Amino acid sequence: MRLIFATALKTLSTAIILTHNHPSGVVIPSEADKQLTRKIVKAGKFLDILVLDHIIVTPHQSYFSFSDERLILND
Repeated sequence: MRLIFATALKTLSTAIILTHNHPSGVVIPSEADKQLTRKIVKAGKFLDILVLDHIIVTPHQSYFSFSDERLILND
């Protein structure tokens, strides 16, 4: 988490998009993925950096977007 926001702060970013891969091909986010996303969104609010999306990609050309599924809450 510190590395994510260190980079965002150094580049004067006002918003970020997260992404990571699931080499297993399972596109559904784990509970750990959801918890980490909530934690990053909360930290982003404190720093005035919006988390626009968190995208999970797989080797099978499929993806899961937290934003599309309305799992990112920036209000």
